[in-house]
Amino acid sequence: MSIPLPVLPSIAWSSWLPPLQWWHRVTPSTLRDDLIAGLTGAIVVLPQGVAFAAIAGMPPVYGLYAGMIPAIIAAFFGSSWHLVSGPTTAASIVLFSLLSLHAEPGSAAYVQLALTMTFLVGLTQLGLGLLRLGILVNFISHSVVIGFTSGAALLIATNQINHFFGLSVPRGSDFAQTWLLLVQHLEQIQWDVTTVAMATLLSGVLSRKVWPRIPYMIVALLVGTVVAWLLDQVTPGSSHITRVGALPASLPPLSLPDFSLTTLRTLAPGVIAVTILALTEAISIARAMALRSGQEIDADQEFVAQGLSNLIGSFFSAYVATGSFNRSGLNYDAGAKTPIAAASSGVLLIILVGLVAPYAAYLPHAAMAGVLFLVAWSLINWHHIQHTLHSSHSEAVIMAATFLATLFFNLEMAILFGVMLSLGIYLSRTAHPQLLARLPDPNHPWRHFITPDEEQSFCPQLRIVRIDGSLFFAAISAVQERLHHLAPPYCRVMIVASGINFIDLSGAEFLAAEAVKRRQVGGDLYLVRLKDRPLTLLEKGGYLHTIGMDHIFQSKKEAIETIMPTLDKEMCGHCSLNLFQECRSLQAVGGQRSSDALPRAA
Repeated sequence: MSIPLPVLPSIAWSSWLPPLQWWHRVTPSTLRDDLIAGLTGAIVVLPQGVAFAAIAGMPPVYGLYAGMIPAIIAAFFGSSWHLVSGPTTAASIVLFSLLSLHAEPGSAAYVQLALTMTFLVGLTQLGLGLLRLGILVNFISHSVVIGFTSGAALLIATNQINHFFGLSVPRGSDFAQTWLLLVQHLEQIQWDVTTVAMATLLSGVLSRKVWPRIPYMIVALLVGTVVAWLLDQVTPGSSHITRVGALPASLPPLSLPDFSLTTLRTLAPGVIAVTILALTEAISIARAMALRSGQEIDADQEFVAQGLSNLIGSFFSAYVATGSFNRSGLNYDAGAKTPIAAASSGVLLIILVGLVAPYAAYLPHAAMAGVLFLVAWSLINWHHIQHTLHSSHSEAVIMAATFLATLFFNLEMAILFGVMLSLGIYLSRTAHPQLLARLPDPNHPWRHFITPDEEQSFCPQLRIVRIDGSLFFAAISAVQERLHHLAPPYCRVMIVASGINFIDLSGAEFLAAEAVKRRQVGGDLYLVRLKDRPLTLLEKGGYLHTIGMDHIFQSKKEAIETIMPTLDKEMCGHCSLNLFQECRSLQAVGGQRSSDALPRAA
């Protein structure tokens, strides 16, 4: 039995209140399933939130705040039934890379910058959603995401070197400097710290294999905490193991981003990069969940939901939140039926924090480092990396370039670099449309057109060329060069245009100029099966007048029957190729003309 919903006068409410689209699916049974899934998600986010806050350079409790209000807002304003928003690895490490240049991680100034960045990202996301620009995420290739995620995984491990091995790493050390420091100072490793970290890491790996249904992070942290306690008992007073410290057991405190002009100028360059990453992560996860559940996703609505979650979350001490793959997958597997599950995980997390916050005082930093090493390893998608390397050279280049840029440059630049490289390769492909010579197949009873071998003879007067791709400004040079190779200007060229989906003004001018150029040297240009949209452009721009309406045909047969009588009959009389059915009659006429032109004997 469904929970009754008031009848509203207009269906337009559904775009502003997404719950109206799925509320009819809520029953006592689904509500029970959703609450169970929400509780599971709240338990899992406890260690994750603390871990992700460490990655972001934020105090541990802020990772939990990011999983509270943002999860509730995103659930009720999004279109996905299973997407769970909150702190994530990628968003955390991008935030750290941006803000650590301007303030000491964990300091009050750093937290203020993080909250302001969250507000700006939310505002940008909301604006993109209201402008219905959800299609933008389609321009970010999967190879960019794989390369960035793999690079981010190594950076996560790199940033935990100090806590994993007990070394002092200077602030601002990059990827290469940190690992070089480790190699050069192996003798300074604190073995009690490393023992805790390794025990945490190995217990997490074992837990995932033996008890896959139990959150491995919780098991790993418990083992690491116990090992740290035992080492403290063995070496009292000389232990190098440090603790996270107790977390405040309270509701998310109200906060206010810094709207000063200086802060806005400082953060502005990184806002777009964080927005792109957060939206890409959220939409890709939502679509992955939708494939499993048979649901349709509205990207624009997800933009709005993510924007509102960060916008409102920034006033409740939450840093940048986005869709979480682990928690979303767990939400689906736990039996979630509606977004109530994701929302309840945020509510239940608030309750759980009050119960477990004091116990964080016993949590070693080394145990957190061990868990983050596990997180880093799980982020590397070896299957997709191998598949990309074997399947596509260009995609492999994009992936590798993004990966290296992530390691050795600012993360926001790595994302933008990967996106620009993807677009560059895409534009390079589209700037070289496929041009194929076509001839009737002499062995086919209906003489279907085929692409002949390069060595095969062509009609010296008529060439048939098929173009597959768009005729736009960037493609004109390549098309012109290839077209003149296949059909010299003195030939009549019949362009099969069924594969041309788009023509811009440069393309239209090219076709008109090509027609004029060929007619000046005895050739001509004809278009066959041109689609309505390109034809309309040619007509509105006056280019069709130049090409000639009588040069536009709906079929190849009609075009050939019209063009053949205009050919030079004498040339046909000396030709024996017989490429077209009309060739024999033209040869006969041409041969007759040649014999008539011979001088008669006296």
